[in-house]
Amino acid sequence: MSAGKRKVLVIDDSDIILQSLISFFSGFNIEVLTATNGLDGIKIAAEHHPDIIFLDLVMPNVNGLKMLEVKKALDEIRSIPVIVISANTGRSNVVSAMELGADRIISKPIDHETLKKYVNEILGENIFGSPKKNVKISDNESKEIKEQLLSFFLNSFPVKQKGIQEAIRSKDGKRLKEILHEIKGAGGTIGYDEITEISAEVERRGLNSPTDWVYAEFKCNQIFQIVNQIKNNFKNK
Repeated sequence: MSAGKRKVLVIDDSDIILQSLISFFSGFNIEVLTATNGLDGIKIAAEHHPDIIFLDLVMPNVNGLKMLEVKKALDEIRSIPVIVISANTGRSNVVSAMELGADRIISKPIDHETLKKYVNEILGENIFGSPKKNVKISDNESKEIKEQLLSFFLNSFPVKQKGIQEAIRSKDGKRLKEILHEIKGAGGTIGYDEITEISAEVERRGLNSPTDWVYAEFKCNQIFQIVNQIKNNFKNK
């Protein structure tokens, strides 16, 4: 690793969020490590000692709050600063995260200017001041990045759709909400807030009765229709 190169760890179960942050940091002299759950995040943090951790709250296995609790007890990673990035930024979650050692909270979809501001404040220097390129990202480059993220989302969606349909058939509420949580985080990132809103509606639902499952299936079909329309629009560009 070259002198002065910074390293960040992104822990999130949303592949589109991971891709978004990798794309964002790729224009700077910053190495990006990734994990999709808190347990793997702890292992990677202990092994690689990143300068800062970006942490989602709701994840399988070890969630964000549990990871903060474990991190606080481990000497080798205790001092690594953490920025929580989550669509679930209700007051109780924010208070719990801050009490467990989070340095900042950012809501999804991520605002990159806010992200840069928080990182610079925490690290005490402008680490974004020397991009690999000598010019700022142009509008065309920004559009290209967004299209790459949208393409990644569309290519990975059939697997998610199959998982949703199987979860509905088997009445597996936990699995359904895990998939929808990931899609919820992706929706705003690719510029389709309606996907985020519908996913959040189902995620909040109790799923305890047949009526709840009819509602969930109806809402998920709405998501499928929106994604199909996005796919058709994307193909016709």
